[in-house]
Amino acid sequence: MMKSSIADSIKSLPPLSKTIADINRVYADEEAGIGELAKVIEPDPMIVANLLKAANSPLYGFGKEIKNVSQAVSLFGMSMTRSIALGNAVRKLLNVDMQPYGITSDKFAEISAMQATLMNKWYLKIDRAKAEKLYLAAFLQETGKILIASDVIKDDEDISFKSEVEMSNNLAAVEKSYVNVTSSEVTALIFEHWGFDNEFVEMIRYADNPSAAPKEVQEFATALHIVKTVLPVNRPFAEQAINFGLRKARDAGYEYELLEDAIDDMLDTIEAS
Repeated sequence: MMKSSIADSIKSLPPLSKTIADINRVYADEEAGIGELAKVIEPDPMIVANLLKAANSPLYGFGKEIKNVSQAVSLFGMSMTRSIALGNAVRKLLNVDMQPYGITSDKFAEISAMQATLMNKWYLKIDRAKAEKLYLAAFLQETGKILIASDVIKDDEDISFKSEVEMSNNLAAVEKSYVNVTSSEVTALIFEHWGFDNEFVEMIRYADNPSAAPKEVQEFATALHIVKTVLPVNRPFAEQAINFGLRKARDAGYEYELLEDAIDDMLDTIEAS
């Protein structure tokens, strides 16, 4: 059973902002385009600032200075724009202190963006429609760690939790031993609480245990699991993490060279910046 304190934290989460609701509405409207999306974002200074910061980060490699929202939205496209806006809104709402995981809140945001970028680079070579769905899930799949960190701090267990996280190749197991639940399961409950669609919630729910996933989301859960293995928050892109991830990709029947290429591509970008 999940700790009741975590269940209570999820129940008492405030709703997402009106801007986010508007972004989701525009995104779901097949007639709407980039112009409409830029229009609903422009009045929200927080989201504008975060979007421009992302557009000018070396991770995306746009190569010229991006100065306004419509420029950023047209470069990112609907799906990535929505993911970046949502990711930032969620972190702002949840009041992030990631110290039990041994990272800052900025580092946490950066790793989430890296997971989404890796997923995109990898899955665009496999299936564009699936890449669209997986990008947002990869961007948000670690959200549950925010509530777990906050619970661990409340219970004064942050020192021991942090030392276990530092040593661990299996963060989900550490989480389970402290709060009886993994961050994927917490993330799924958070987005269920906010009324996200069932497929999105289910693929994240099983990302720590893809073999248990229902057939229709198994591939998505497996892909999320692999990306999280390559980029764990305690040691993203460590050699061992990359090897584990590639092995899992091979075991799951992927052409693991495609993943390897995507990883090399990102490592080159990071080194060049």
